Amino acid sequence: MKEYRIGCVSVIQNTARSENKGPTFLSEASVAQVQRIHRGHPDYHETSLRRLDTMAERLGVKAFFVKDESQRFGLNAFKGLGGLYSITRVICRELGLDAEEISFSDLKEPEYQEAVHKMVFVTATDGNHGKGVSWAAGQLGCEAHVYMPKGSSELRAQAIRDVNPKAEVTITKTGYDDTVRYAAEVAEKQGWILIQDTSWDGYVDIPSWIIQGYTTMAEEASRQLEEQGLVPTHVFLQAGVGAMAGGVTGYLVNRYKGRRPVISVVEPENMACIYQSALMGDGEAHEAVDQAPTIMAGLNCGEPCTIAWPILRDFVDWYFKCPDYISAYGMRLLAAPQGSDPKVISGESGAVTTGLVNLIAGKEEYADIKKLLKLGKDSVVLCISTEGDTDHEHYREIIYEGKNPMPQQA
Repeated sequence: MKEYRIGCVSVIQNTARSENKGPTFLSEASVAQVQRIHRGHPDYHETSLRRLDTMAERLGVKAFFVKDESQRFGLNAFKGLGGLYSITRVICRELGLDAEEISFSDLKEPEYQEAVHKMVFVTATDGNHGKGVSWAAGQLGCEAHVYMPKGSSELRAQAIRDVNPKAEVTITKTGYDDTVRYAAEVAEKQGWILIQDTSWDGYVDIPSWIIQGYTTMAEEASRQLEEQGLVPTHVFLQAGVGAMAGGVTGYLVNRYKGRRPVISVVEPENMACIYQSALMGDGEAHEAVDQAPTIMAGLNCGEPCTIAWPILRDFVDWYFKCPDYISAYGMRLLAAPQGSDPKVISGESGAVTTGLVNLIAGKEEYADIKKLLKLGKDSVVLCISTEGDTDHEHYREIIYEGKNPMPQQA
């Protein structure tokens, strides 16, 4: 590993990236079932892949795309993909059903409903994951108990309640990782089913299903690009525990094999557990150091997912950490596009990758990083806006009131 610090950005180059095949559970064949489950839901439709040609021209790249996940299942974020698929798989396991034959709608049939209604789901969340679990559980008439860390937005808590009349949401007095542990303790004590997007010894099946669930985004985006005669050369993925980044990375490595894109993972500078794990260089997962609150609530996680970390360790090219104002910068760029570029409403956790690419490719003082990443006239850049304005008040403060401004010497 080789670390660089330029301006406000810290970056590590993975000098030992594997050229092996990606993980089998994220192969195209393995996740075909995921796409079948998602597409069988009545609210499913592909989310838009926004092409920003004016931005691409300004940055000196061939094309710049943003996958807009604010449209996903009407949830304003992508997390319903993991919630829907994992709950489907859990119910199939509990009832002895064949997951390769069943659809989500089948679980609403009278022959299953009595058993399904007795199931109670529990999770910990910074917002979007809990909303996805609550929504999926509510679709089946099931209770959901959702625990949020201290400092969580009441607006996000209410959004979780709104998608399931049987949801109970509690904001705890502890940080995210301790809240996860608390949710696991409650689930074991009450006999409820924990649906968590991170993993530990003895708890791997459900987070693996959640990670698989996220690959639908990558499949859609890849196909949408290929329909335009393009393949991604550079992909930027934000990370909290790393579940989404791990799922998308594993899928892309398998899909593109010998022509895989350059993949970068981006985290908040004070909650960078993937970055810290890479920096340590021993192959193990490590907790973030110098932990402090971040506006990127969905990335406010101090400990990596143990399933995702080996994928990110082996196949990611670059690891970034950056300050909150880079996310705010990305939000404003997408909210007020130039030329004929489409507007994208992107929240704090959704816009950080766009902000970072615009910093390193658009500002002369970051030319060395742009050169290292080989970002140039032939580059096709893909970012994923994982959420819309999930906290409407904070979104307004950033976009219209100038909160978290970019310093002059960023």
